[in-house]
Amino acid sequence: MIRWTRRIGIFIIIGILTLGRMAYGDEPAINPQPKTGKGKVFTYSATKLGLHVLKATIKILEEKSDKGKLFKVQAIFQSNPSLEFLFRMNTRFTSTLEAETYTPLVTVKEISHGGLFMKNKNQVQTINFNPARQKAVVELVEKKEKEKKEYSLPPGTYDPLSMFARFYLRGELTPGRDIPMSIFDGARLRQIVFHYHKDRIRTKLYGEVEAVRLESKTHFATFGDQEGGIRIWYMTDARKTPVLVETDLPVGTIRFELESVEES
Repeated sequence: MIRWTRRIGIFIIIGILTLGRMAYGDEPAINPQPKTGKGKVFTYSATKLGLHVLKATIKILEEKSDKGKLFKVQAIFQSNPSLEFLFRMNTRFTSTLEAETYTPLVTVKEISHGGLFMKNKNQVQTINFNPARQKAVVELVEKKEKEKKEYSLPPGTYDPLSMFARFYLRGELTPGRDIPMSIFDGARLRQIVFHYHKDRIRTKLYGEVEAVRLESKTHFATFGDQEGGIRIWYMTDARKTPVLVETDLPVGTIRFELESVEES
């Protein structure tokens, strides 16, 4: 239980977001001073072996700044209060994206968890992406200590949140296509291929629906780089609502079911 609870919320986006040891760099922070506009809020309930363990909320918001139109994507993971004596999680990930390309500009991870079966952790990781230089500078702050490291990235690199937003916001989801992507999570660059499949599933919110299943294999660093997988089901209507997410971990499958969609 210790290992999968540490990473469970993060898998709704893609794979495991690992936090490594950092060294100093010299990249300036990006602060676009945005004004929030309209958006969508998706709320999910996560279960493991039929037990409700987490509430996950994903917000996709439009913003305006001196850099033009942006998207802000935020994922919040909160543990079931009745299980907090075993494990407690109140973690937030926020990514600011270019509106035209969905390229990440800044990603902030605010991590807070602990409990009987988890080591207490409170830290903030900030990733400043520089697409023009094909670089990213990662800053980790924990217990008043600060570390930085610079990474070289290939063109067209996404972070997990920008990947999720791109598939929801951009174009049609076409069954039968394979989409290769570079995903950087703040510690590791992964080359992943996503496959589309047409499907029909039963959902909590909409009943039985036509959907496109987006799936990929990946390796999980927390489990000794063992292979697992992630599947995201998007409805095939104009809304392209992400109604279900499943992650296959070495310790079993985690299922995130959509419970509500709201306009913000």
